[in-house]
Parts: sequence; C-alpha cells; structure tokens
Amino acid sequence: MIIKQKGTMDIYGAEAKKRKYVNDILHTICDKFNYGYIDTPIFESSELFHRGIGDTTDIVSKETYDFKDRGGRSLTLRPEGTAGVCRWYVENKLYGNQTEPIKVYYIGKMYRYDRPQLGRYREFNQFGVEMLGSNDIMADLDVISLAYNTYNILGLKDVTININTLGDQESRDNYRTALTKYLKPYAKNLCPDCRERLSKNPLRVIDCKIDGENEVIKNAPITIDYLNKESLTRYEKIKENLDLMDIKYKENFRLVRGLDYYDHTVFEITAEVPEIGHLALGGGGRYNGLINLLDGPSTPAVGFAMGYDRTVMAMEYSGFNFDLKEDIDVYVMYVSESEKETAAFLTQELRMNDFITETDYLDKSLKGEFKSADRLKAKFLVILNDEDLKNNEVNVKDNITKEEKLININELVEYLDSNV
Repeated sequence: MIIKQKGTMDIYGAEAKKRKYVNDILHTICDKFNYGYIDTPIFESSELFHRGIGDTTDIVSKETYDFKDRGGRSLTLRPEGTAGVCRWYVENKLYGNQTEPIKVYYIGKMYRYDRPQLGRYREFNQFGVEMLGSNDIMADLDVISLAYNTYNILGLKDVTININTLGDQESRDNYRTALTKYLKPYAKNLCPDCRERLSKNPLRVIDCKIDGENEVIKNAPITIDYLNKESLTRYEKIKENLDLMDIKYKENFRLVRGLDYYDHTVFEITAEVPEIGHLALGGGGRYNGLINLLDGPSTPAVGFAMGYDRTVMAMEYSGFNFDLKEDIDVYVMYVSESEKETAAFLTQELRMNDFITETDYLDKSLKGEFKSADRLKAKFLVILNDEDLKNNEVNVKDNITKEEKLININELVEYLDSNV
C-alpha cells in the first residue's frame, strides 16, 4: 500500500470545510485592505531562493526541496512566498508605474524539509501579503494592521505584535560589526552552524534555535543601540502610530527574523492558546534590498506571512466556531426511469438557482433514499412520482415540520426560495 509522505496531510471533510471557512475570511479581509490575489508557481529556479532568502539561512542550507528537471535545470519547491512575488514584480517590470504601491496577497502550498511537529509540516500552507513600492511608515502600519486584525477576527485571544527594527543599511552594518566583535571570543561555545554563521551572517546566530537560550546570546548586543538617528526616528514613529491604532505590541530587541532580506521593521505575531500556551503564528517586516538583489531597481517593500496550519490549529484549541454548514437544502427522490430523467433535470435546475441539492446515484429504494436524505440533513425533500408528474407537479416535504405539499414544477424554485 502506498501511503502519504511524512510531514504531509490529506485534507478532506470537516477539516477541508474549516480551511475553506478560514480562506473566505482571509479573502474578505484582503479585499477590505485592497490587496489583490496572486498565485505564483510552486517551483522556481533554485537561484531565486539562494539569492533572495540567503545561503546562510537554515531554509536554504537545510530545508529546501531541490531537484533537476529533464532539461538539467536546478529547481526548488517554494519554501516561502515573498521571493516569488518579487520575481514576478521584476519580471513584469511593474516598478515605476502609476499603480504603485503594488499590494498583493497569496494563499498556497510551501515546502520545507523540516522535522514535523505540532502545527508544522513539510508541505504546509502559507497566507501572506506584500506591499511593493512604498518606503513610508504607512505601508508598515498597513501590513501590521492587517496581520493583527486578521488574528483577532479569526478568534484568537491575547494577540501581540513582537516588534523590533534592524535599521537601515548603515545601522545594520554597525550592529553586525559590534555583534561579530562580541561573539568571536565565544565561538567555541556556539553550535557548529553558528560558528559558520559568525563569518557569513552573524545576525543568524541571534536567531538560532539551538543557541537561543545560551547566556552568550542572551547577553549579546541589541539592534536598538546601533541605530542611526534616521532609523531610530522611524522606529519611534511606528510605535507612536501603533499606540494610536490600539494595536498591542511588545518590543523584542533580539527579534531579527529568519531570513536575510529584512531591514528596518521586523515583527512576529504571538497568541496565548489554551492547552498550548504561548505560540508564534506568523511574522514579517520590511525588505528594501530584496528586489534589487533579484536584478530589479532599488524598491522598498514590506510584507507578512502567516503560519496557516498552525493558525487553524490554534483556532481549534481556542474553541473557535467555524460555523460549518452540515446540511443541504434539497434532496430529490425518485424510483422509476422516467422519474430519474426528471430528477436529473430538477437537480441541475435547483443547483443553478443556488440551492444545495443532492439526489440518489446508487438506484436505492425509496426507503434508502429517505435514509440518505436524513444523513445529509436535507431541509426539504422533493419526492417524484409518475402520477404527480403527469400533472406537472412534485411532492415537496418539509423534513423538519414533516408537512407535505404538491407544487407545480414551474413554481418549485419560488416555493423553495421562500421557505428554505
């Protein structure tokens, strides 16, 4: 027997309905914030992620699904959504036109060869938004507001934005120099990965999952102390506006995020989840250098990505009412071949008039069809009978009150519309 691969899921039934319900909410929220939907390819040139995300990240060095196609091209299943959106932006030369800033969102499959754990899989779903073309703090606030309010609308409690800033390139360089100088004497106390990161990208050391609780890391310099005046002023203005918008945030000066392309604002969203506790659910920030790194012009950008599967899990633990529809509007019943022809016509007619409609596909007896209708929680039964059909009528039964009534076929839609 062939089984699904480790770290993947079959999504069906109630679970699929939950995700459709969440997707509908996400689409609605993005419509309100005026973000347009985008769907980029699941696989891209490996170079996109190696250049965009960075070779020093765990994602690229350990977790990507890389392969060669039959033409010998190096391809990678996308591990995140931002790089693909930026590639689309550059490839289609969307910079410098009157439509900027470009505001897009996506919901799609991503792939990382990581150890499966609670709410984290190798094939996972990600929801994200990107705003390309604005360096104004209003763009940062727009993305943070969308993220914060999305989690609240999804019913999660004690949602907090953990926020920090890496500053501009000058500030980041100053911090990198200070951090490298501090860490070098302690190199032997760091994990093998961090010893390698120290020479390539020391900010990754602060983000290490292994050394994160190491006293050396806890006492390391923090970004806020190395900001130039412009970067500090920008950061203070963002916090002032978050206060005005009544968005709960907490400063975390050790937050640097796990990708190489961030500068200025970085943030992570957490919530308190029953039976689980403190849970990280998503994050984002500003990445003004990424598009230039991907052969486009220098373009400011900011975005956010949600750990979709983990968020749905958190909603379940939080007792969120997904309001799943577990019934249907109409069940069309028949027995004879002539009744079957009318059933096929009526089933289509009712569906095209927005009624959730089912019928029999297994030549069941009328008794069996009644059982099927009850199992599907049908509100109304349309019971076909050859004698009634001679008069162009059908028997309609209210499956709750048990009241039955003969209705002219031409008036069936109107009758059901006023009663369902």
